[in-house]
Amino acid sequence: MKKEFGSIPINFKEEWPDEFLHFAWQDFLTAIPSTIFLVTTYKENGKENASLQSWSTFVGAQGEYICILGSVPKYGHLYKSLLYRKECVLNFPSSDIYEKCALTITNNGYDDDEITKSGLTSEKAKTVNAPRIKECFLNIECELLWEKEHFEGSDNVVIALKTKNILMDSDFYDESKKGRYGKTGYIYNIHSPRNPETGEKFETCFGALEKYK
Repeated sequence: MKKEFGSIPINFKEEWPDEFLHFAWQDFLTAIPSTIFLVTTYKENGKENASLQSWSTFVGAQGEYICILGSVPKYGHLYKSLLYRKECVLNFPSSDIYEKCALTITNNGYDDDEITKSGLTSEKAKTVNAPRIKECFLNIECELLWEKEHFEGSDNVVIALKTKNILMDSDFYDESKKGRYGKTGYIYNIHSPRNPETGEKFETCFGALEKYK
């Protein structure tokens, strides 16, 4: 039986102060998964920046391949680096290196080389002035197209990036080997699903895409 949710369920409680300011309650109700990847740039001081991302999508039209970053905070290193450099790399990890990727969340000081400090390997991109992560099976080199606030006065923006070059491990585009999907391929963010009737919370985790047809 379907139920309507036009306002926050009474049993939805914040787990930490201002949680529903940083994330909409609808996010926890729907818990729609999206691909996990790291956006890498050089900060203004030349140090490596790595930002773990989700809530994004990819579209292709008229010969161009575009990434839409759904939510980039204005106060973070990624936003400032993108405005300054106007280039970046999207790096897609497999599950075996996810823990190192997650370390970039805390290894994010302005003077930190965030890729190297997290135990990953930085290498120069081919077409943009940004670092690639060697261990990631897919690297997409991009240039900044545009940005737009979620709404007037929002602390977050939507950013569009245009692909300039792709580097991909042949074991992953060969579906008879590791392939792009399943436990060895893309990983997906499953963001803290909650039961609107009881308030029961399930921890954020990552999952894999299984082909069934």
